[in-house]
Order: sequence, then structure tokens, then C-alpha cells
Amino acid sequence: SKGTRKHEGAEKPYLLDMAEIARRVREAHERGASEVCLQGGIHPGFTGETYLEIVRTVKAAVPAMHVHAFSPLEVSHGAKTLGLALDDYLTLLRDAGLGSLPGTAAEILHDPVRAVLCADKLSTREWLEVIETAHGVGLPTTATVMFGHVDTYEDWARHLLHLRALQARTGGITEFVPLPFVAHEAPLYKRGQARRGPTLREALLMHAVG
Repeated sequence: SKGTRKHEGAEKPYLLDMAEIARRVREAHERGASEVCLQGGIHPGFTGETYLEIVRTVKAAVPAMHVHAFSPLEVSHGAKTLGLALDDYLTLLRDAGLGSLPGTAAEILHDPVRAVLCADKLSTREWLEVIETAHGVGLPTTATVMFGHVDTYEDWARHLLHLRALQARTGGITEFVPLPFVAHEAPLYKRGQARRGPTLREALLMHAVG
């Protein structure tokens, strides 16, 4: 699913059915892809079983395809709807064929910033818990940061320290992906609450320090 919450200027929500997911996976395979990435908004009708069905659909279409899927927010939502502990649900996803998770929805791992930027997403503790639990059941993840909005350099440092400590514990992060804030369609920016994104110098610093 895409864009399930209505924001002014946002893309119209849409939903891919399982047949279309399978078709796109086969098409990707025919074009030489070895991995597919799947993630979206939190659809109110989705349960943890939906995400399991998506993984099974991909693996049935192309068994060798690596499945990189589901943000920590989606994993948390899936586990809650089935009444399962995170480790039990992540184990089900792994056994269904999930290969790795995108460490998205991290934004800035500092709750006062998250309260302004993404109050409807997971807390810092919840995000870190999903990622660490994934590593614990053998699922590697990426890690992201979105920067250049309502954040300060101290917030960036807190975020990087959280990721460094997590990586020291688990070694499960495969890559760090800095995502510059894109202001032009962001409601926060349109309301005058965020800046235009990072400068080139700031983007270089984030990559270098990261």
C-alpha cells in the first residue's frame, strides 16, 4: 500500500494485490533482479498474516528472489494484530522467506524530534527493539536517518550513537542510508515548521561521520 494517510499534495493511495506483486516479481527476475524491496503505509485492513502472505507470494513466484521487506512500523503492526511477540513474528516472516529488513521510519532517533516530525510512527525505543530483535533471529537490516528538517546536530549525534551501540551489540546492520529531507511536498515545511533540507556541506558531513 502507498500513502494510506491523507496529506495535502500527497500521492493518491493505491494497493497492489497479490497477483500484481507476483507479476512484478517475475518481471524483475526476467530483467535480472536478484532482490525485491516491499514496504508501504500502514493499511488499516492489513494484519500480520497479510505480510506473511506477501512474502509467500514473492517466494512462490521466484523462489531464489531475496526479499527485503517491511519497515519496523509494519513489523510492529503485524505482530500486534496477531498478538505475537516480536521475536516470534519475525521468526515466522524469516521462515516464510523474508531475507532482510529495511531500517526505514527511523527519521531521527530522538523522541522530542519524533513528536513533531512523525508522532504516528514508533518511538525511538520501539524502533530499536524491532531492529535488534530482527538481528537476533538472523535477519540483517539496513539503517536510515532522515535529516535537515526540525533537527539539530545534537539530534544527529544521538541518532548515530544509537546505531553505533546497536551495531556493537549485534553486527546486523548491513548499510547506513542518509536520506536528506525533501521539503517541497512535506506538510511540515508548507506550514513553516521545517527548513528546506540539509545543505550540501551537511549532507557530506552526515555521510562522513556516519
